[in-house]
Amino acid sequence: MADRVESRPFDAAIIAVGSELLTPEKVDTNSLFITQVLNDLGVAVAFKAIVGDHRGELTSHVAHALRRHQVLILTGGLGPTDDDITRDVVAAHLGLSLHEDAEIIDAIERRFAARGWQMPAVNRRQAMVPRGATVLPNPNGTAPGLWLEHDGAVIALLPGPPREMKPMMAGEVRARLASRAGDTRLFRRLVRVSGKGESAVEEIVQPIYSRWLAQQPTIATTILAGLGQVELHLVLQSSDAPLAAATLALAVAQLTLALGQDVVSTDGAGIEAVVGDLLRARGWRVALAESCTGGLATSRLTDVPGSSDYVERGIVAYSNEAKVELLGVPASLIQAHGAVSEPVAAAMAEGIRDRARVNVGVGITGIAGPGGGSAEKPVGTVCIAVAGATTRVRTFQFPGGREMVKAMSANWAIDLLRRHLLE
Repeated sequence: MADRVESRPFDAAIIAVGSELLTPEKVDTNSLFITQVLNDLGVAVAFKAIVGDHRGELTSHVAHALRRHQVLILTGGLGPTDDDITRDVVAAHLGLSLHEDAEIIDAIERRFAARGWQMPAVNRRQAMVPRGATVLPNPNGTAPGLWLEHDGAVIALLPGPPREMKPMMAGEVRARLASRAGDTRLFRRLVRVSGKGESAVEEIVQPIYSRWLAQQPTIATTILAGLGQVELHLVLQSSDAPLAAATLALAVAQLTLALGQDVVSTDGAGIEAVVGDLLRARGWRVALAESCTGGLATSRLTDVPGSSDYVERGIVAYSNEAKVELLGVPASLIQAHGAVSEPVAAAMAEGIRDRARVNVGVGITGIAGPGGGSAEKPVGTVCIAVAGATTRVRTFQFPGGREMVKAMSANWAIDLLRRHLLE
């Protein structure tokens, strides 16, 4: 077997085993739980894989993981059938023989007997244990877990059903790993950004975070793009909590200085909660008039508990008649400029503000598609206005289908409201 390659201190790989996980019907949720337990111990997960019931593929992934990582957690493939191959593959790769454990046989037989059944002979497969492995009891199923230590690495084999895997991972495996992980922990900060795309954010922050890789402690940075928002994930591994906190605080301050008002939050708070806090701090209330978004922006604001403190009402004025009757938008304005126009968006925002007697109103009108566009105003054209002491309005051209246009319109409406409150 090839020598293992040392990389980051005490990091981990996770392999979920089972051909069913490679179909549209099944989702691997086990690795998310395992990752959380590992991260709580300060163990970073560097590699995840889903492998079907194929010996060659699983052998290759096990070999890859053990060459590079100090911890390997496998979940699934410990059942009694021929396609449950995990224990066989791991034992063969490590050059370990398998023997039948009489105590496991006895435990499985008692489990079946408690239900008035006789244990099928096929379940004897679950009692096969690699030489030198420690058996991890499974009170919730017939497949015990296994713990192996080999060439400086630790390997845990856990059953696939979550109700069996989770107690074992959170109990026995966590306790065994804790003694090895020491006092090193993972420290995180999440910076949310709105108003710029992923590439624009990357252009600004890359010169900053590239310097963090050369410092001690090192900060690893990940950029994730969403609909109208970008997330910057900062992760630091350290045994010195005050130093980690101070290092991350300085890093966040550097990002905030570079990105300015595009930074929504530095503590992971969502834009809806941030806007709610800004409104509540001023004692202000908001009302929204939505057309193409169909109430989506209002819905997002009211997803926040306690939003009744600052959301007064939302009106879906979808037709031109509704814009006139419910918001007081002049029919002549619609006739002159079209329903999707900056003057109409401004009139919607001012109309809902005045009729609801609130501090600030938001108006959204656009063409979500797939039909309704023109050469002058193609699908994705959206006008958004925020009316307070002054009225500001912007026209956007959003890409994608109907769902994306609606989502980005709602996000930008909330973001323009946020910027208005900041100013």
